[in-house]
Amino acid sequence: MKLEDRVAFVTGGGSGIGRAICELFASEGALVVAADLIPERAVETAERIVSAGGTALGLEIDVADAGKVERAIDAAIAEYGRIDILVNNAGLSVGDRITDLDEARWDLNIDVVLNGVYICSRLVIPGMAERQSGVILNIGSVNGLLAIGESAYSAAKAGMVNLTQNMAIHYGDDGIRVNLIAPGTIRTPIWDERLKAEPGAFEQLAPWYPLGRIGTPDDIAKAALFLCSDDASWITGVALPVDGGLTAGNYRFNKDLQGVREKPAT
Repeated sequence: MKLEDRVAFVTGGGSGIGRAICELFASEGALVVAADLIPERAVETAERIVSAGGTALGLEIDVADAGKVERAIDAAIAEYGRIDILVNNAGLSVGDRITDLDEARWDLNIDVVLNGVYICSRLVIPGMAERQSGVILNIGSVNGLLAIGESAYSAAKAGMVNLTQNMAIHYGDDGIRVNLIAPGTIRTPIWDERLKAEPGAFEQLAPWYPLGRIGTPDDIAKAALFLCSDDASWITGVALPVDGGLTAGNYRFNKDLQGVREKPAT
């Protein structure tokens, strides 16, 4: 097992990508803490893991509130003794163009998406450094790599990329690896409301992707498992797109350009 007896603390672990990471890590031997803003979802994730024969604890957390994060981390350490792996997955996206965003919604994006990574990481790093061992994995987004809307969310995700690199540089001597995954469009419950209004949304988005499909939470969980395991023991400071090829180039543009090049000269 790739994560046998390692304690993994996963924020946003109550659904979607976070739940998939929790369940895969548990199947690989990890002792999992599923932490979520909605405690019932965290407990449900833990119960699913226990029912499958794994070990898990569900906790409430608000990653934008340092006091609540500290209480959740203390509870995890009280249960399992330490945190070996931190997955900063919790997030939200509110608003698009900055002229349509009031300061409260701008701040909400920054507080949850970027400040949450700072708060959680700051609280687990000392214990990891003391043991000279630890992994932090940040779940970013392709929105942090190029301009595709959702300005506040995207700015926060771009900040995560730089913070990942800085933490990797600062704490490598302490035996801590820090990496980031940048998912493309993933079929998660966050899409449920939009799909009710636009049932064909995924079919419309799929042609943007060279691999021709929308991603699944398992696609991200499998990449997370690799980066958090010893298979990636010499990888740190990386922002890895797991996006079906979306950020490799402008797929539609390249297809159109190829068509132009293949037309016979007249």
